[in-house]
Amino acid sequence: MAIYVNECEEHGRFEVVRPMAAAAAPVWCATCGVVARRVPSAPRIVTRGQGAWTAALDHAQKSRFEPEVVRSLPVAGDMRPARMATLTPALCGLPRP
Repeated sequence: MAIYVNECEEHGRFEVVRPMAAAAAPVWCATCGVVARRVPSAPRIVTRGQGAWTAALDHAQKSRFEPEVVRSLPVAGDMRPARMATLTPALCGLPRP
């Protein structure tokens, strides 16, 4: 079920709850009976509780105005240098990066 916003020229806006399959069907004003036009509106996204997505959005919104202060560099896994392949005659012919 979806909520659609309609507007009667005389009585203003009102909401109608109906299935998405019936979105194109005409809607009449409950007060005067005139066909009301559908008004575009922003979608309503309902979330249940404080999920990871909601927490990430809240954190991003907060950091727009209050950036976090970084006191140390992030830990980056294994800090050992990468192993180099031993130079063999087969590898000597390859182009160098």
